[in-house]
Amino acid sequence: MAEIKSILFPTDFSEASLKVIPYAKYLAQKLDAKLTVLFVVEELAKYANFYVPHSALDNLEQELMEQAQKKMTSFVEEHFEDFPVEALVRRGEIPEEIVKVAEEKEIGLIIMATHGRKGLEKILLGSVTERVIKTAPCPVMTINPFRVKK
Repeated sequence: MAEIKSILFPTDFSEASLKVIPYAKYLAQKLDAKLTVLFVVEELAKYANFYVPHSALDNLEQELMEQAQKKMTSFVEEHFEDFPVEALVRRGEIPEEIVKVAEEKEIGLIIMATHGRKGLEKILLGSVTERVIKTAPCPVMTINPFRVKK
């Protein structure tokens, strides 16, 4: 078994992902591992077929990235105030970016919530967690946030 020196915690800032934070902190502390928190802004280019001017999409994506960076800063300050983390904001397809960061950072474990899209959206787009599990270069620990006791 490989030693886990780094943990990736992808978040969407939702209530469900908040419930995973204690697990990410606990494991990072117990394993003396570096913790990286990641938020991915979905690219809007896939919506370009709706005849939105390309410049408008570029401006919107830039604004989304700026707002995501601000949200990440406040998220880390609020939930990891005295816990060292690396905070990343990336742009792209969510599962692919999670896997890419795991590869780039040589992550030993990804820890994430099992929640996500529901209904038709899940059928059409698939589960982010499921896609990460299938393609990750390391073990993935999933936590059902609705089963976590307070």
